[in-house]
Amino acid sequence: MATTPVQRPQYPDALREDVAENLHGTIVADPYRWLEDAADPRTKEWVSAQNALMDAERGEWTRRESFAERVDQLLQSGTVSPPYFRGNRIFFTRRNPGQQFAVLYVREGAGEERVLIDPMELDPSGLTTLDAWQPSKEGDRLSYQLSEGGTEESVVYVMDVATGERIDGPIDRCRFSPTAWIPGGEAFYYVRRIDPALLPESEAAFHRRVYLHTVGTSTDEDVVVFGAGMNMTNYYGVEVSRNGHWLQVSASEGTEPRNDLWIADLTQCPADQPAFTLVQGDTDAQTSLSFGRDGRVYVFTDLDAPRGRLAVTAPGAWSAADWTDLLPEASDAVMESVVVLDGDELDHDLMLASWSSHGIARMTLHNAADGAVIREVELPGAGTVGGPIEHIDGGPICWFVYTDHTTVPQVYRFDARDGSIAIEISPPGFVEVPKVSSQQVEYTSADGTVVRMFIIAPTQDPDRPRPTILYGYGGFGIPLQPGFSASTLAWVEAGGVWAVANIRGGGEEGEDWHRAGMLGNKQYVYDDFHAAAEYLIEQGWTTRKQLGILGGSNGGLLMGAAMTQRPDLFNAVVCVAPLLDMIRYTTSELGPTWTVEYGDPEDPEQFGWLHAYSPYHRVSDGTDYPATMFVVFDNDTRTDPMHGRKMCAAVQAATGGDRPILLRTEGDVGHGARSVSKSVTETAETLAFFARWTGLDAL
Repeated sequence: MATTPVQRPQYPDALREDVAENLHGTIVADPYRWLEDAADPRTKEWVSAQNALMDAERGEWTRRESFAERVDQLLQSGTVSPPYFRGNRIFFTRRNPGQQFAVLYVREGAGEERVLIDPMELDPSGLTTLDAWQPSKEGDRLSYQLSEGGTEESVVYVMDVATGERIDGPIDRCRFSPTAWIPGGEAFYYVRRIDPALLPESEAAFHRRVYLHTVGTSTDEDVVVFGAGMNMTNYYGVEVSRNGHWLQVSASEGTEPRNDLWIADLTQCPADQPAFTLVQGDTDAQTSLSFGRDGRVYVFTDLDAPRGRLAVTAPGAWSAADWTDLLPEASDAVMESVVVLDGDELDHDLMLASWSSHGIARMTLHNAADGAVIREVELPGAGTVGGPIEHIDGGPICWFVYTDHTTVPQVYRFDARDGSIAIEISPPGFVEVPKVSSQQVEYTSADGTVVRMFIIAPTQDPDRPRPTILYGYGGFGIPLQPGFSASTLAWVEAGGVWAVANIRGGGEEGEDWHRAGMLGNKQYVYDDFHAAAEYLIEQGWTTRKQLGILGGSNGGLLMGAAMTQRPDLFNAVVCVAPLLDMIRYTTSELGPTWTVEYGDPEDPEQFGWLHAYSPYHRVSDGTDYPATMFVVFDNDTRTDPMHGRKMCAAVQAATGGDRPILLRTEGDVGHGARSVSKSVTETAETLAFFARWTGLDAL
């Protein structure tokens, strides 16, 4: 550890206003509410002063350039996607070494590949991202979605694949929109928000509808086929079966872990007037349908099966009472994906199922007729599988992506004819991966619950306490699984330890694990994270002075809770794109869609849950807070940057210690995708900050 005395920073003045509200009988102070307004001249002046303070901190870093160089090297493998077959065309993405974004390609049969969409050709500034793309079922047309500056406000276009000509668009207000092509490629269903001119400003980001759009026509002619009169925060999924027979629409209120589901037979009704039948409504489960080439309907559901199950039924027999289990719920693994493999070259149809057992991938081969297990499929290691993905027209071959903590993602091919697995596509660049140890451990949380954690380190066992970064998320049922990470490898190669806690609120153990950490159970998430830190210290991996914690988005909320509940347990915190004011999180951006995860502050009981842990409201005067860097992005349209600004001002005013409380702001980026160069810079600065405040600089 460095022994140079730390001088307390001179923090910019931040006016503490006498703002408070009586909410459900509780007085809730909000002295920095003025920082919610990014356009307020006072906010601009304050942010400018914070930028100067951040620059002074950068001047103390010794490893930023070396981390940037190494992270960039580790990203030079590039990336590849599985092949997606449509007609005689194959669509895929690849990012070559040195490229800022993945490029979308197409190849006709055995012909030469050609570029369809290169974001850097569209915008050499690197501020335009390709958010989504979907070929028509015949592969002759392509819908694709672009957004600028990190806003994620996708605009839809349509391309003629043969010529590369843009033949439709722009269609705006299509954020998070699926595209469901009708056979023939003349029309598709999609999701779009209604005209904001018809809405109050506070509701402009909501009120989605499912539309039918005919290519080449004005959106004024689009027909609303679903969503009118329903909940304003609903998200919709829409899908048309491969043969065009069935239209499936799902609806969920915000991000709730359940959905309602409807089906329409497009052979019996006009495409612009689908006659929907309810498959699942007002049921606490997530369910989707897939229509097999064998005539069966496959039902993927967690109804009465928190880890997921696969059932079958017949068209028209939509009720759950008609479903017959094909792959029942497993006792120790979460079902992730299933594909059917068929064709004349097989004696009988098979199914390949992908599972996650405590966050680690498994695959099993089954008889498609009755689901009987044939064998476990050996994977390259203890990692993560994406897919599998089958050929749109069926057949005995499928593809999946495999990665782990030391393996760059590669595309594998599974051939059911002989049961073989082989690498089909490798990333185009070479990367020399450092030798590290990766293992999964178990520890006990405060209430006795067993929690798992991945530890990536220079050695299998702790040889001495090392500077350590503990990462966590714990929300929305999202699992943290092994995967290649340039930031992790650069840190461990430099002598540190990187740990990933699989805490409640995530999806590592299924939906029950998620619900054990949502709504009124949120404190269990924080208890699990604190216990992870204590385990690392007790087992000799690190010390409190050498421990840093990292999280973003919902994980940023986790960081805020950790530093306010256990400021003694960590020496450094990086809190990225966070939610921190849980009393006013519903007043901006997508906040209203998350009440199903966190609770609604308008509800007296749920207000109590939120106020009990809301980090902004738990800041305590005189506390010696860890060195903290709040990271916010100006164009973040998911988690408003106001959370980081307000929390930073509160902690700067309250801290009784000398360790710095900083705000790192960045323009022209948002919550999601960004160029490689911007990612490298952010990662290098995060690691350099941790290096200074966990003692890695002294190694």
